[in-house]
Parts: sequence; C-alpha cells; structure tokens
Amino acid sequence: MRILITGSNGLLGQKLVKQIAAAGIDEVIATSRGSNRLPNADHYQYESLDVGDKEDVLTVIGEHQPDVVIHTAAMTNVDQCETERQACWRLNVEAVGHVVEACEKTDAFLIHLSTDFIFDGEAGPYDETAEANPISYYGESKLAAEKLIQASSLNWAIVRTVLVYGIAHDMSRSNIILWVKNSLEEGKHIKVVDDQLRSPTLAEDLAAGCYLIAQKRAEGTFNISGKDLLTPYDMALKTADFFNLNTSTMERADASNFSQTAKRPAKTGLLIDKAKKELGYIPRTFDEGIAILANQMGFETK
Repeated sequence: MRILITGSNGLLGQKLVKQIAAAGIDEVIATSRGSNRLPNADHYQYESLDVGDKEDVLTVIGEHQPDVVIHTAAMTNVDQCETERQACWRLNVEAVGHVVEACEKTDAFLIHLSTDFIFDGEAGPYDETAEANPISYYGESKLAAEKLIQASSLNWAIVRTVLVYGIAHDMSRSNIILWVKNSLEEGKHIKVVDDQLRSPTLAEDLAAGCYLIAQKRAEGTFNISGKDLLTPYDMALKTADFFNLNTSTMERADASNFSQTAKRPAKTGLLIDKAKKELGYIPRTFDEGIAILANQMGFETK
C-alpha cells in the first residue's frame, strides 16, 4: 500500500512517517512545506508540498497515486486562527478542498485529522455522534473541513483528537510535560488551569490509530485520543510526581486568570469505545506517556 502523508514535518506527521516506515510493509511518501526535517530518509520518499497551493496538491498526489492520504497539515494555533482568519481558512478549509479533489481524481482513501474544538465543551466527553458547536474560529474551520469531506464522493475517515503531546525530532515544539518539568526545576511560579477537562493524546498513539484506520480502510468518524480525562493541573501534578519535583511554586487556577484571544471549550475529552472495538485501538495512560517522553529525552527519573 502506498501512503502519502501531508504535514510530515509536524509532530504527528513525524510519528506517522517513523511508525509506518519502521513497519516495512507500506510505501511512504512524506510531504510538507519546505525541506525535510526528518532523518533516515532511506525508508521513505520526501517531497515538498504546499497544501494551500491547489496545483501543487493535484500534481504531487497525481504523480504518486497513493492508495491512502493521511492529511495532518493544518493551522493549529487556536489564537493565531482567531486573529489570522484568512490564513486559517486557507489552510484548514480550502487546502482540504484541494486534497479532496486530488483524492477523488486518484481514487485515494482520505484520512483527515480533526479536533475536539468543534465542540462547545458544555457536555463532554463526546462520542462520534455528538452535535458540534464550535466557539472559536479554529473550531469553525475544522468543522467546515469535516463537512466538506462528508459531502465528497470519497471513501474517507475523519479522526478527531485532543491535546496531542510528544517529542518532535527537532525539538521544534514544547508540551505541557516539558513546560511543567522545566518550570518547576527552575523554581518558576506557574499557574495551571484546573477548570478545563481534556483527554490528552500521546502523538505515538494518535499515529498508531491513524495507521490502523489506513490498514483496515475503516470509514467514518473515529475518536482517537488518550484514555484519561484530566485537567491541565492534573497533568502537571502527574508530571511533578513522575520527576519527583517540588510543587510549591505551582498554583491551581481557572481559565478566567488567563487572557486568550480565542475561547476554549471547558470540558471536552473524547470517548474512544468505537475505536477500541472497531480498530483495536489501545492508547497509553498519561502516566505511561510521561515515561515514554522521559525515555525519549534521556531524562533521569526517580
């Protein structure tokens, strides 16, 4: 099977390329804007691709004729999406339209990444049938992309996920575990939200879920997230406990203490019963995720 991945320089894209290439079963075409940030290009092919450029999308996907396209490329900074709405719509909706058209022309199966932010957070955790009601422009753009795919003639799967964390190869992004660890080690005073609920998702687990969908050609909407329902404060406490850190400089806070451009849903989290049953998806706990990150970074633990 030939699998083309968009956004391969991103956290999820990197994990997908690594997992699928390591399996040695399928051919991998990694694509992202600009040069390749991943090592060991012997086991996959890389090609630069700007998903916002329709002709580029049609050309690259048309040339490679993939059996499956996993579309991870997107603008995911929620506040940036709120202030740069034209760019957000271009990358999160119009680009999806380009990918859909290219997949229709090549008869490729499309796996598209979506988010818990399509919900308002009033009744989480949510299953796949819950009614969407986004409260941010980011959420609106991702819901619009879902509707575009659902209205297409494609064979498709939509993957909704939550608060993805992990270690990128080039350390190009942080995450709550690294932020809490580094802050507490440096004795910084930090405030951590305790009135928002999420089901944090290890990037490796999300990649595994997407690969399961590709292998099974499983159609429809799937929640692929972690199994724990936690507040960021819960996550911070677990991090501090794992690394045996002093929490005296960490303060519990509610969302009203922070001024953020875009609204965040209060209680999301996703129910993953369908993915467990139909895909055999088994995510790690958040505690296990911390241990995996610690191992990847070579941290000394208690």
